[in-house]
Amino acid sequence: MSGKTTPKVAMLMGGPSAEREVSLSSGRECVAALRGEGYDVIEIDAGRDLAERLKEAAPDVVFNALHGRWGEDGCVQGLLEWLQIPYTHSGVYSSALAMDKERTKDAYRAAGLPVAASQLADKAEVMARHVLEPPYVVKPYNEGSSVGVYLVHEAANGPPRLAGDMPQTVMVEAYVPGRELTTTVMGEHALGVTEILTEGWYDYDAKYSEGGSQHICPADLPEDITQLCLDYALRAHEVLGCKGVSRTDYRWDESRGAEGLLLLETNTQPGMTPTSLSPEQAKQQGMSFGQFCAWMVEDASCAR
Repeated sequence: MSGKTTPKVAMLMGGPSAEREVSLSSGRECVAALRGEGYDVIEIDAGRDLAERLKEAAPDVVFNALHGRWGEDGCVQGLLEWLQIPYTHSGVYSSALAMDKERTKDAYRAAGLPVAASQLADKAEVMARHVLEPPYVVKPYNEGSSVGVYLVHEAANGPPRLAGDMPQTVMVEAYVPGRELTTTVMGEHALGVTEILTEGWYDYDAKYSEGGSQHICPADLPEDITQLCLDYALRAHEVLGCKGVSRTDYRWDESRGAEGLLLLETNTQPGMTPTSLSPEQAKQQGMSFGQFCAWMVEDASCAR
């Protein structure tokens, strides 16, 4: 999206997903940043009346700060395509593909990208027996932000007891030991590599609670591992058809060298507070949070 006049921006935030509060936080920060850059921004908490509210607001651009299902899985993208309002981040197909963790892995494998062994399984079966040899991880195959993630340790007495709100079909994935790394792609450029340090599992609380994790940006890594992270993130962004900004997460077992670096998933709408991982990497490249948000607005389009 470009032009001589400053576009009117609608900030989509909140919504009905399990990541509503994270989205509200991202949205508020992006609203403040874009207003600081001179944009006219209106806030819209995405509900069932979203189409009507967008028609009434008549924005030039939608900044999609939604996270999780409905906002990140192709649904709202389809609505924006129907209304022909340019929007940020990835389009319908790539959003839906990246949100489905098992199909994402199929795309990774087709592109020659390394992943951990995994399979989809019925929730009842996962609670009845070890579907994989421990240690392994159980998680929804179509949620983000480590919502509903269970780590089954090697010494576990039996299979996990999953919460009632877990979906009927879940992903069971071999646990990958090692360091937690992530790389952001902005357009056609990989920005850098961050290492995430936490006391335990990098779950929802570790991501969003005060002091839950520490970010080392840039990560202190061998040069070949840094370059592999940058290369893998670009390839993942491309094979999934992502647009705008995406972020690919890894685990690296340094005892295995380059073979120990495995992709976990690609986030088509990374967290967007000034201390979130992607804005931190943009800052390392000399871009302020406001400039980072403004770049996304100017990059917005339909048919993404």
